[in-house]
Amino acid sequence: MSAQIKFLAASILLTGMIGLAGCSSNNEQANSAAPTTAPTETAVAATSEPEVSPSASPEETAPAAASSPTETNKDTANESKQNSEKQLKELLALAKKGKVPGVKYAAHTGLIDEVEGDWGKPDQQESAGKGIYATYTDKHVVFGFNKGNLIFDVRSSDSALQKLTLKEIEGTLGEPDDTKVNGEDKIYTYQANDQYQLKFIIPSSTGTVGHISVFSEQDSINLMAE
Repeated sequence: MSAQIKFLAASILLTGMIGLAGCSSNNEQANSAAPTTAPTETAVAATSEPEVSPSASPEETAPAAASSPTETNKDTANESKQNSEKQLKELLALAKKGKVPGVKYAAHTGLIDEVEGDWGKPDQQESAGKGIYATYTDKHVVFGFNKGNLIFDVRSSDSALQKLTLKEIEGTLGEPDDTKVNGEDKIYTYQANDQYQLKFIIPSSTGTVGHISVFSEQDSINLMAE
């Protein structure tokens, strides 16, 4: 009886060992057949580009277009024309009062004694034409007066006047009422009103005004002549 039991136990033990060996073999086969696990993904998502403000459009960044030489010349010419027109209108307005710019003494009403009282003796004084002429060099002014000391002619050679041309004068005041030639000078006369004439004296050598004259013809007659 015991021999049988021992044999049976040995048989069971052998069978178990064989089974374990088979399981082990199956597990090794299964492990070798199983697909290799995919490696962990290590790629890093691409770094996002930093935000950059879009470039300004050409219209926004381009500097303002510079004026063309032609436009600049036109602007300069227009400004010069406006200035000369204003100046000539002021000259005519003053001439209607017997005056020239910057001088308070008027033809027909002013006396040379008043001028000498304020400005002193003239730098030069000489007879010419129908009267006597007193020159104040620093003032760029000459007064013509008769023997009664009444001023009949006020002349100015201020540099501001010497830029004017005949074209500008005629463009604003129209054609002169009278034109005369005195040596190399041309004299263009405008009748400012019944009392006064406005004269522009233009030397042929320059083509621009040399001096102007506000003239009271009736007072140029030497009332004190012998």
